[in-house]
Amino acid sequence: MSEENKEKARRTWEIVNQHNPDLIEEFYPPDFVWHEPEGDIRGYEQARQFVSSFLGAFPDLNITVDDVIGEGDKVVSRYTIRGTHQGETEDLGPPTGKQVELRGIIIHRFEDGNIVEEWEVYDNLSLLQQLGLAPEQ
Repeated sequence: MSEENKEKARRTWEIVNQHNPDLIEEFYPPDFVWHEPEGDIRGYEQARQFVSSFLGAFPDLNITVDDVIGEGDKVVSRYTIRGTHQGETEDLGPPTGKQVELRGIIIHRFEDGNIVEEWEVYDNLSLLQQLGLAPEQ
């Protein structure tokens, strides 16, 4: 089951790389939870809004999966996101036109072949610094 779970976890990034938030339903059951640094996202509607907002800010967004490790009911993915800030969001403000690179790790928890819960961490300070929204150290 671990290899199947690892492949499914890897494929979840198609949601972003194909710029298609509707793919969320292919990978997650209706009551899934994403534990994001900004707070929990629950269910399809909140997830679509979250993904759409990020894609609106970075319409050329692309994710590279750097590592996938699985054991038991969990799979860990290490990834790199690249994109250009071209759209306005409440959190990031007006577009800066700056290219960013963001690295993160996500833990996917599976039940009955479905991803039911995820914990994600990424370097948000680095993102803000790259956009000129936080001072460099």
